[in-house]
Amino acid sequence: MENTLKEKCDLFIANRDAFKSAFPMESSYLYPVCASYFVDLGKVVDVQHLKNCRQLIKSRVNLFSSFRSSAELSIVAMLASHDEPEKYLDDAMEIYKSLKEHFFGSEYLPVAAMILAQGISRERYAEVCEKSRRIYDLMKKNHPFLTSSEDCVFCAMLAMSEKSAEQIVNETEVCYEKLRERFSDRNATQSLSHVIVLSDDSGLSIGDRCRDTIRLFDALKEQKNKYGTGYELATLGVLATLPCSIEETVQEVIEVSNFLKTQKGYGFMGFDRAQRLMHAGMIVTSAHLGDAQTAMQGAAIGSTLSVIAAQQAAICVILVATTTATVSSTH
Repeated sequence: MENTLKEKCDLFIANRDAFKSAFPMESSYLYPVCASYFVDLGKVVDVQHLKNCRQLIKSRVNLFSSFRSSAELSIVAMLASHDEPEKYLDDAMEIYKSLKEHFFGSEYLPVAAMILAQGISRERYAEVCEKSRRIYDLMKKNHPFLTSSEDCVFCAMLAMSEKSAEQIVNETEVCYEKLRERFSDRNATQSLSHVIVLSDDSGLSIGDRCRDTIRLFDALKEQKNKYGTGYELATLGVLATLPCSIEETVQEVIEVSNFLKTQKGYGFMGFDRAQRLMHAGMIVTSAHLGDAQTAMQGAAIGSTLSVIAAQQAAICVILVATTTATVSSTH
């Protein structure tokens, strides 16, 4: 395994364990996904800083706030990965108030606010929040039973684009229809189509990006490493837009997956192969992104979208994993 990739693997495991140490009662699905924020940034998790960020949330909002819902740990991770968590939370709470003028409250809305707080200037808050709702309404019109509150997160991300809401939704619909030829899970396919549209700085058309995603899926399957077709799909879309060949990506994902198989939590009674491959995909993505924070700070919205899409894929997985864990705990 190449040195950079091995370093990312070690950092991923160390950060996953740090989250588990800091918050031992959370769902095991959340630890690796939250750890990926810090792997992208090349940072080691500070357990005390995580606890401080959770306390910061508690000091700013009441017990029944959506900021303290099932997505709280993902919000803690975002705060802890930021250089100025207090200012970051203040900005996110201001955006959240604006979003609530257009959306019903949910555990997903604070995550959307956190994402927007990193990606837009204050003077765009009202405009982007309103545009987020416009995108949501257009999606809901196309897919009335498929589009739900969790999609407000992707609507917010897509709204940062300079494209019109109509153009954005038309592109996601073209992508969705192409991907549905291969993938049966409608909800996962919709999330995947959002990620692919967000990755439009790759220099490839939407058709090419969809084609490469399917090629990557097939190539992994041929190597007896079938990728998951549920919530794991979002990360596959990011992998397909990395600046390397499909063959190289497949080799690296399998190498990392084999490494993870030897780690605690991935054996019998641990994460299954589909989840392990998803985690491997997140690590491979991080290895190719470099310093994501520097890239984000030095770029205008609309560029370095491979970095943005990678972050949003992780957000999507966090939300779905959180929901899955919550539902499972009630049965």
